[in-house]
Amino acid sequence: MKVCKFGGTSMATAESVLAVKKIIESDSARKLVVVSAPGKRFKTDDKITDLLYAAYEEKLKYGVPGAALEEVCIRFEVLAAALNLDIDIREYIEEIETNLIESKTPDYIASRGEYLSAVVMAALLNYKFIDAGDIIKFRYDGSFDAELTRDLVSQLKNLDTGAVIPGFYGRMPDKSIKTFTRGGSDVTGAIIAGGVDSSLYENWTDVNGFMACDPNIVDNPKLIETISYQELRELSYMGANVLHPDSIFPIYSVGIPIVIKNTFNPMAQGTKILKNVEEFLRPVVTGIAGKKNNTVLTLTKSMMNSELGFGRKVLSVLERNGVSFEHIPTGIDAMSIVIAGVLQDELANKLIQDIKGAVNPDTLDISTSLALIAIVGHGMANRKGTAAKICNALFSADINIRMIDQGSSEMNVIVGVEDSDYIKAINALYKAFF
Repeated sequence: MKVCKFGGTSMATAESVLAVKKIIESDSARKLVVVSAPGKRFKTDDKITDLLYAAYEEKLKYGVPGAALEEVCIRFEVLAAALNLDIDIREYIEEIETNLIESKTPDYIASRGEYLSAVVMAALLNYKFIDAGDIIKFRYDGSFDAELTRDLVSQLKNLDTGAVIPGFYGRMPDKSIKTFTRGGSDVTGAIIAGGVDSSLYENWTDVNGFMACDPNIVDNPKLIETISYQELRELSYMGANVLHPDSIFPIYSVGIPIVIKNTFNPMAQGTKILKNVEEFLRPVVTGIAGKKNNTVLTLTKSMMNSELGFGRKVLSVLERNGVSFEHIPTGIDAMSIVIAGVLQDELANKLIQDIKGAVNPDTLDISTSLALIAIVGHGMANRKGTAAKICNALFSADINIRMIDQGSSEMNVIVGVEDSDYIKAINALYKAFF
């Protein structure tokens, strides 16, 4: 049995949905299908999920949703009509509107794009529709209940027919809807694949596979044919957005392979993701990814190294304010804390004041112009000169390195450069290794 997940672009138009149908029907093993909400049909279009969030904002402002929910209704009515499906979309929308008015969080309305997408796909395939809320479960504190979910999902092995399941959400013990983070349909697909001990988890999207670098930055980058779970997580977390980084966990222990495929070019090889990749298949570097606009807090204090608990006090300030960190480069009298993204002014000012109160630094500065770039590959662990090659590539491109950090697994090297050098740095590193 194969589990296949189709992303938003695959579900955006009648033509793409028919392409999905053809892919599913071409392999009888594709019994369990997970779908995302329809994405953009063209560049200036809105994603269905964005319209649903807008409907929630309308509800907060006016008491009832308005134009945004109506646009969702029209989109699905047009889709169903183009597919010759006898589905009363308006009836579904009326029920959604009633429940939206009573909902206290945006999770319910945000999930309805996947819900309606699955209703349409199930009707088109003549497959059983299974509400994700019936099998994907969360605990009272909002954490994912993996054990209960696996027990419920495992029952899908006994289905006599195929089934379509909405991605992105599950249900709390009080029956309310709880969503994963954006892109969470990938996680749903992995949960289903792990729960039924699938032979393969297929993730269908609009690219031919995982590229060694962002094709919006580097012209025609190399396709990664095979990649490990760990490499995928590192690259996904650092901005390679083909697959949600958390989608590995539900299938890690059982080692189910994943393949990234292109709905619009199904004959393309794609990228296979495995728990372990044979050593002889590994290049020195598998891929390069990065993200801009990171925040750096830099503090100095004489004799910092001899002050017991200095680092703990600083990190406790971050914890109390709900802020996680990426890296902590340190010196004998200095410490830098790298935080993902740009902090809101109010939070940044509070961190500065709290750190001053906690450790009384000599100086404390904040900047938001650091780009982080990850050079990832298992092959680095046993190859000499990788760090030198990185530094030489950036030096030759006249780029200053503000930070460098090697992971303890020796699978990745993170370099920090100015945001203004980001694109030039990515190209220089890609040229050096590929």
